[in-house]
Amino acid sequence: TPLTTTTDFIEYMLLPGQIYISREPSLISTVLGSCVSVCLWSSRDKICGMSHYLYPITKIKEEATAKYGNVSLRCLLHLILEQEKKKALQAQIFGGAATDNPLCANIARENVAVARRFLAKHGIKIISEDTGGNMGRKIVYNSLTNEAIIYKVHNLRRGDWYPYVQEEDSI
Repeated sequence: TPLTTTTDFIEYMLLPGQIYISREPSLISTVLGSCVSVCLWSSRDKICGMSHYLYPITKIKEEATAKYGNVSLRCLLHLILEQEKKKALQAQIFGGAATDNPLCANIARENVAVARRFLAKHGIKIISEDTGGNMGRKIVYNSLTNEAIIYKVHNLRRGDWYPYVQEEDSI
């Protein structure tokens, strides 16, 4: 007998500098180069959250937005902990691809390191990680099952942000 489901999913495109939190089944898509996304998921209550940050840290109060890993991860955890206990959380880390540009490669490595340090500091287990290398990633994360599909690509195009951007130019 074929398996059928009536679960309706919220589809959300997570852009750089954004955080998404939901108790509803969601398919969260994002596109990563040197950026990093961290997913937090509760196996007990099925709450999920995902961040997408561009830079590792800022110490400048006026710049403190979710574009920076130290701010994004703290906000993500705070929003999840309003609903859930830390011990029930699992994490996944994606992104941090380096290019031939040494500055970009440094940012990519540090973005991943910030996520690892933050999660270790808070005792959150990393159950999956797909980071590094030199290929961009398209991520589709299923919050119901805590599974992700990862497409690795050499070139990120504006069309990779579909259906929100429909141009096919490289970015």
